[in-house]
Amino acid sequence: MSLRDLYTEKQIEVLTKYQKGFRLMINYGAKRSGKTVVDNDLFLMELKRVRKRADLKKEREPQYILAGVSSKTIAQNVLNPLRNKYGLEFQFDKHGNFNLFGVKVVLAYTGNISGLGGIRGMTAYGAYVNEASLANKFVFKEIIDRCSDDEARIICDTNPDNPQHYLKVDYLDNDDPDFDIVSTHFTLEDNTFLGERYIRNQKAGTPLGMMYDRDILGLWVSGEGLVYAEFDKNKMTISSKQAFDESYERFFAGVDWGFNHKTVFTVMGYNDGVYTLMEEYAESYKQIEYWIDVAKDIKSRFGNIPFYCDTANPEHIYDLKEAGVRALNANKNVMNGIEYVAGAIHNNRFRVVYDECPQFRKEIYNYAWNEKTGDVIKKYDDCMDSMRYAMYNDYLDHMDESMSVEELAKLKKVM
Repeated sequence: MSLRDLYTEKQIEVLTKYQKGFRLMINYGAKRSGKTVVDNDLFLMELKRVRKRADLKKEREPQYILAGVSSKTIAQNVLNPLRNKYGLEFQFDKHGNFNLFGVKVVLAYTGNISGLGGIRGMTAYGAYVNEASLANKFVFKEIIDRCSDDEARIICDTNPDNPQHYLKVDYLDNDDPDFDIVSTHFTLEDNTFLGERYIRNQKAGTPLGMMYDRDILGLWVSGEGLVYAEFDKNKMTISSKQAFDESYERFFAGVDWGFNHKTVFTVMGYNDGVYTLMEEYAESYKQIEYWIDVAKDIKSRFGNIPFYCDTANPEHIYDLKEAGVRALNANKNVMNGIEYVAGAIHNNRFRVVYDECPQFRKEIYNYAWNEKTGDVIKKYDDCMDSMRYAMYNDYLDHMDESMSVEELAKLKKVM
């Protein structure tokens, strides 16, 4: 069996750079392009290299940092794939760390500044940072500072973000000859182990612009213009009578809390892959009692449907639950949620009762990207957030149902 039976050409390029040595390696690019697969293998190779170096220094228990946004992401992106691929087992101590190949692997969580506490004061022989662009800037810098062995290496993988992101500006674009960095750019098509159908579907189903450039081409680009620029009023609007005359597989609601700015409830129906925004409720300066009545009215007409709620006001979610409403904490991942809604719009799988949704009408043509940061501008977003909570969380709750058996098998094969 040759190396090309195990790795793609782009992954072999990474392995070649690894053999030559570096201080910092950043592998970045499109989703599902094979970055994490090769980096997981480099992680194991690094632990064996660290053990040999520690033996030369007569150090009994060298330390190595394994970092990710949370314990969950480290498990699903690194540890579980290694279990499945190599049959490895990880025995965790009371601090959540483990020993592998004679190296103490210390887990660090990069999602917020509190991650500093787990590594402050330690000396590490190296680090592997998964999803580096999601890492808190100061935690990332602390990880690098802690890798103080002369031959320490830091390996990172990441999807691209906006071009002003610290990871690109401070590290990828650093051309100081004394800064020993290597990087490799991945596109979706670099993963030659993916099926042609999967690649074709991903390319066709990803909205053009920033999302296509980041997710398919693996580029660091800013957003420009409207978030849902492909919304077509002529094709994607229906009347209230049309909407309520049709049958649906399920209904669900999204809730974005506000007070000075509007609280928005959106009610949506789903049938055969198509989402319909059927009703919206948008008001400012209303107390929770008002919104309990709104939720009860929706429940009386649509049934005991889930209300995917903004978690910024947990006390309001509690009040809805106490009133018998099926209120759930929404997954609020902004980019993933926007990508999903934009994909539905791109593929003509979204409709709205346009005349009955004035807040939607106001926001859809004003909800825009910040061209400098690549983030969405926090304006004209109350209905957009509510709609995103509804659609994205319904998708997460019915993910297996939305894919064919063949698509599921392919997805699980490349995860």
